[in-house]
Amino acid sequence: MNWTRGSFLKHQKEFKDQEMAVDLTDKQCLVTGANTGIGYASAEALAARGATVHLVCRSKEKGEKAVGEIKAKTGNPNVSLQVCDLSSLQQVKDFAAEYTSSGRPLHILVNNAGLMETERTQTVDGLETNFAVNVAGVYAMTELLMPALKRASPESRVITVSSGGMLTENLNENLQYEDKNVFDGTTQYARNKRVQVALTEYWVQKHKDAVGFYSMHPGWVDTGGLKKSMPDFHSTFQKSLRFLNEGADTITWLALQPRAKLQNGEFYFDRKVAAKHLPGFGTQYTPKQVATIASKIHSLCGLPPMSD
Repeated sequence: MNWTRGSFLKHQKEFKDQEMAVDLTDKQCLVTGANTGIGYASAEALAARGATVHLVCRSKEKGEKAVGEIKAKTGNPNVSLQVCDLSSLQQVKDFAAEYTSSGRPLHILVNNAGLMETERTQTVDGLETNFAVNVAGVYAMTELLMPALKRASPESRVITVSSGGMLTENLNENLQYEDKNVFDGTTQYARNKRVQVALTEYWVQKHKDAVGFYSMHPGWVDTGGLKKSMPDFHSTFQKSLRFLNEGADTITWLALQPRAKLQNGEFYFDRKVAAKHLPGFGTQYTPKQVATIASKIHSLCGLPPMSD
């Protein structure tokens, strides 16, 4: 119940309005999965503060609609659509290459796009679909946009939208859930979200203080994705679910704070550092294990050989 709307309203009493009064004019921000849900709310919040916001969406039609709405709501003309399906590694590579070759910096990358498929399917790259979007797409996008992020150093940052569901899952080397006889989409989603938190720690070690890396949990939010993937849960708890802007609040807060105020590599919930592991679940792992997982993902993404 700590992740419900009621808890947000309680925690909100400790929030400081002045922390959100930040002008993002001339800042380049990129939000994946931004045509709906938490991504849309995050993009709108950044645009409302004057940022140049790039909505990375799979659907051109839905993306254009979102861009038009955000421009109208915020009065900010510097909102654009970038069509890219994160389940396609080639599309991710093409988009990242185009962005980095433009010479533009990237101040804020919000890795929000995600999905929970209950049946095991594969993408055009032969990857399990949940893993492809939630892990491989996130990893490739972040790694390939690093030159642009470093152009905006030292205040640039990567915010990855994880989930509290990862708290019950360990770091599992069976990245694509290749069990022959059973597939559990909810478990795979939770495993993916655990990997995202571990990758956030990995990137801090790899890139040091050049860029800030943060993962976060938005709480239980009333999104279309939740309704589709977990209809029974959505029906039972709908009245307790957070509004979209409440789910996006910590994303926006992380985007606006001076990096010196934030703890690099940490997992945030309702504007505070939260535990990554719960007692009794045995989910702890070592940096070496994380590096091994990262190397496997790097290889599956078909990226150039890792540099030391």
